Amino acid sequence: MRFLMFALLLSWTIPAFADDGLIAHWPLKGDFKDRGPHALHLRSHGGELSSNESTGTRFDGRDDWLEAPIHDALKLGMQDFTVSMWINIEKNLDDVPGDLLSQFDAAQRRGFQLSVKSHAVTASQANTRTLHFGIDNNHIEPTWTDHGQVGQSMFVKALAVFDGKLFAGTCEPGKDRAGHVYRFDGGTRWVDCGSPAPCNSVSAFAVLEGKLYAGVSKYRLAGSALSESENANLGGRVFRYDGESRWIDCGQLPETEGIGGMAVFQGKLFAGSLYKPAGFFRYDGEQKWTAMPLPNGKRVEAMCVHNNELFASSYDEAHIYRFNGETWTDCGQVGETTNTQTYSFAIHNGRMYVGTWRTGKVFRYDGDNHWADCGRLGEELEVMGMLVHNGSLFAGSLPLAEVFRYRTDTDPRWDSVGRVDLTPNVMYRRAWTMSEFQGRLFVGTLPSGRVLSIAAGANVTDDRSLPSGWQHLAAQRSGKELKLFVNGRLAATSTSFEPAQYDLSSTAALRIGSGPTDYFNGQLRDIRLHRRVLTLEEIRSFAQ
Repeated sequence: MRFLMFALLLSWTIPAFADDGLIAHWPLKGDFKDRGPHALHLRSHGGELSSNESTGTRFDGRDDWLEAPIHDALKLGMQDFTVSMWINIEKNLDDVPGDLLSQFDAAQRRGFQLSVKSHAVTASQANTRTLHFGIDNNHIEPTWTDHGQVGQSMFVKALAVFDGKLFAGTCEPGKDRAGHVYRFDGGTRWVDCGSPAPCNSVSAFAVLEGKLYAGVSKYRLAGSALSESENANLGGRVFRYDGESRWIDCGQLPETEGIGGMAVFQGKLFAGSLYKPAGFFRYDGEQKWTAMPLPNGKRVEAMCVHNNELFASSYDEAHIYRFNGETWTDCGQVGETTNTQTYSFAIHNGRMYVGTWRTGKVFRYDGDNHWADCGRLGEELEVMGMLVHNGSLFAGSLPLAEVFRYRTDTDPRWDSVGRVDLTPNVMYRRAWTMSEFQGRLFVGTLPSGRVLSIAAGANVTDDRSLPSGWQHLAAQRSGKELKLFVNGRLAATSTSFEPAQYDLSSTAALRIGSGPTDYFNGQLRDIRLHRRVLTLEEIRSFAQ
């Protein structure tokens, strides 16, 4: 009788749904064991991966990850499922946050991933802590969606996601025109957010302390084999967005007429000079910019923060440099000596990739002075915007403004997914910059000044930066939609897809803290995987 009463008491105090449809439950507090019905105990990989009974498991962002054993229960097929967890990311994280949970077969392009992404694309911080959930079964849209010319732009120089919106910075070279910032309003609609300065280009974006910053330039169009702008106003200033069409002047970079790139590192905003003389500066508030050391006197252009260092490309030689906050280290010549410039970065499978001019190749960083040749993009000469979208690395090019997807299976190569600028009678066309927004890959072009998008698989993104500190996340496949929840709130829903196209059954390992983007840098606990759609009430109960 006492046992029966105790069982009844448990049924009243524990929600009836707690284990309904449960595949696995990994508390990650004190050990890596599964408390679910299949005993899918995790195997540890990496260096010093440790689990604390009170705070959960800490991942170092370099090589730490956990692996679940292969099991039929993890073959999700076309069924609905929900994954939930608690996550903690530091406020000033000098790294890509990384993948939380993934089961993705790169050769088949089949599976799913849940990630927190920060994309550094050419000159801009294109995404900052964007929560992404995607599924795929080697499905990509056959055509690009054209979102129109942005203002009177000839060149979409910068893209960035901020506060739930996609922003574009333009080069508008007319005598009576200036570079503007526009906000995407769906379809081919762009809302004018003003012109921060009278020069012809808004060339770079970055997000610092929850604020959007824009760098402006007098862009020399002759560098793209076009007629020079009649607008003679110089740039080199940085502005902070104050809503609608208001911009706050944050000062002039000394001896600088154009901003080559911006990045946030060690909690500070850094910017480099697009043209000579070379200059590299740190923003110290109000309108103060402090000159910082240069790497061998070279210009600092594209920048990428990874594994607690700031990496920089240069237009003065095809070297990459890394910065620890005080000094630079030369990482060596990237590829052949015929490469004379480095243009872009992407983090893929925990490794850093770099795009070059003039061989049109991408190289993988395997340590200082060690660069692995990852192949050429068709017959192209220059590799520009790059990012990882739903498990695959994409890159844009010049002179045909063609976008390619990298195959990383037994026969690595670059497959074209189409051209995004077909302007006739010009020497160069650029697929210059990229960003992920509303679950899609967006690309900005020259000389048409347009933005286009495409999607690989089905995706959903929460386009507001995930805060630091402990947050509860849930992602679910629900019929024809994907959904994301943050702290018990529905944060984003995907566009509708055909469920039969997405059979996710795979023999790929289910990974915690690792995936197609980067190793996770932060803490995780209480990961649950259910083979069904949890209700909002259930998700809120876990979030408490």
